[in-house]
Amino acid sequence: MDDRTNIAHTVSMATAPRPVFAAPRLAFVASPSDKARAARDQLQHRYGTVEPDDADVVVALGGDGFMLRTLHAQLDRGLPVYGMKLGRVGFLMNRYLPDELPSRIAAARPAVLHPLKMHVTQRDGTEVEALAFNEISLLRQTNQAAHIEVALNGEVKLANLICDGLLVATPAGSTAYNLSAHGPILPLDANVLALTPISPFRPRRWRGALLPFATEVGLRTLEPGHRPVSATADFHEVRNAVTICVQQARTRAITLLFDPERSLEQRILDEQFEL
Repeated sequence: MDDRTNIAHTVSMATAPRPVFAAPRLAFVASPSDKARAARDQLQHRYGTVEPDDADVVVALGGDGFMLRTLHAQLDRGLPVYGMKLGRVGFLMNRYLPDELPSRIAAARPAVLHPLKMHVTQRDGTEVEALAFNEISLLRQTNQAAHIEVALNGEVKLANLICDGLLVATPAGSTAYNLSAHGPILPLDANVLALTPISPFRPRRWRGALLPFATEVGLRTLEPGHRPVSATADFHEVRNAVTICVQQARTRAITLLFDPERSLEQRILDEQFEL
């Protein structure tokens, strides 16, 4: 199988395959840092470049924050994304190695990610929807603790969770904010989501739950005027959230590409043994 056929096979895991050519057409995108932009210019000169609408693979240069923004930007195009670390954090990135890039992309292992969908109703009645590849988080907006009702598939499980916040994390995002909040690390193929409280006060013994990926999580802010809460999907924040519905968007998907020696599955496994 030549490089181009291998790339087309990878794309087919998330969307319909594109035509097969001798080599993948690459679109390079970079974070605002001088280092990432300089690398982009060098790689474009070396390998050529096309616009994302004409590309077969998007190469993202930066850190995990920039990778998240790239995933959101490329989701509707159905293109696989191959990242190289030129930022502070690079859990979702490969090492920056400029040599033999087309061959590395052809040999890369795919990881198909399904985002979470958040539907929020604000105090003024405005409704907002947003997607998240890492997590959807609720956070108190003032010094007052948040009071949140938690329901799963329409059934109330916690009538009043008193906390600083709460988050729903995907396996890909379980090593990020979720881990910092003492939530579990989830294998990529586990088909579960993590429901993790942030600094819970009541109930004393509740420390979160693992949910089947198809679970609809319903959250309602109690006393929204006195105890306002914001809801954030990755980097999209919605203030004064009253009701929040979270569920996995199974019809939406994007493919991340990883070097074989450091697949996303292996990174998540290794993270559980980091001291």
